[in-house]
Amino acid sequence: MTVTPPPWNPELVRTWLERRAAAARLDQAAADRRGYEAQGDYDDAAAEEWVCRALLSGGNAGDSAAFAAQIKLLLGQEEYRITGINDDRRFERSVRAQLRKIAKMTKANDGFDKTLRYQR
Repeated sequence: MTVTPPPWNPELVRTWLERRAAAARLDQAAADRRGYEAQGDYDDAAAEEWVCRALLSGGNAGDSAAFAAQIKLLLGQEEYRITGINDDRRFERSVRAQLRKIAKMTKANDGFDKTLRYQR
């Protein structure tokens, strides 16, 4: 039995990106309060926020093919510029992991309805 995926919903994608960016900011603040031992958590949250902001600013959420192309373009970058992080390599690995996660969600058109703060 073949299950057809639901149609692409650009408003749902934008809402998901906005809520994930807000949750990432909260995670950064919590990691910052915890200090040195939470630097990895801070970098991961900063990467998630960076990815969500980059995808929102691209304005391609209206079309799944254009959105996927934007993700592919971001994955092809050599460096991701940001200030205030602790470890550049960890940040870049987290950015690429977030982009791959969103690429899978885009391909399957699944998961954008999950807007709760904790998703791991």
